[in-house]
Amino acid sequence: MLTPELAAVKEEIKGYALDYELDFFETIFEILDFKQMNEVASYTGFPNRYPHWRFGMEYQRMEKGYAYGLHKIYEMVINNDPCYAYLLKSNNFVDQKIVIAHVYAHCDFFKNNLWFSKTNRKMMDEMANHGTRVQRYIERYGLERVEHFLDTCLSIEDLIDWHSPFIQRREAVTCEPAGEEKDDDLPPCKTDVQKLKSKPYMDRYINPKEFLEDQRKKAHEEKEKKHNFPESPEKDVLLFLVENAPLENWQRDILSIIREESYYFAPQGQTKIMNEGWATYWHSKIMT
Repeated sequence: MLTPELAAVKEEIKGYALDYELDFFETIFEILDFKQMNEVASYTGFPNRYPHWRFGMEYQRMEKGYAYGLHKIYEMVINNDPCYAYLLKSNNFVDQKIVIAHVYAHCDFFKNNLWFSKTNRKMMDEMANHGTRVQRYIERYGLERVEHFLDTCLSIEDLIDWHSPFIQRREAVTCEPAGEEKDDDLPPCKTDVQKLKSKPYMDRYINPKEFLEDQRKKAHEEKEKKHNFPESPEKDVLLFLVENAPLENWQRDILSIIREESYYFAPQGQTKIMNEGWATYWHSKIMT
């Protein structure tokens, strides 16, 4: 929790931010020492995540970097509703004021930037749910087996379609496949057999049913020979694997978890420079 002095400053800075018409979610601040900050940062800001050795490795890297004076995390802020922000306890008072102003600008960016508009705003809860699901699989199938599969999934976690939240990649059905119940609103697919023109009373003689079925069968066989898998290139490799890979149900669920988290973090990589620039501009503006 914030000290009374910091809480008062936070409200003052929040007032300035609102006066400048910044628009942000409710923001919850927590003060952490460097050990706690490194712990949270190693989990990318989410205290409750699935267990995996890479988080421990990341913690060791951050702890050594801080101890050797190679880096210092002044703050962390999470894209969520409400936003969660973590302040480093050892910051001096002026640093804390700058960081609070910086955080409110980040929160404004998260809420209003288009790239973040499709992200899950309740990801703090969702991450905890993911951790619970993975923990259940560990208890059922064993740590080594689940961890090995997680290693495989994490090695390809960036193979997603970064623009798919805004683009419809797959075409909707625009024709009626052969053998399906006919829909008067849909034309026949190209693989269907084109009938010869005839008067209705002569149609069964000019276009006999047996002949049409035979032609459809031949057309289908020809299509199968030329069939590519997948029919069109798939940018979202993780989705392709979720839908088509020979996985057990628990493996498919874990891969879906990794994919969902990758899409949540993607906008942060796409907007890093603009996001930090926006926050830096506003903390300078508010402080002066």
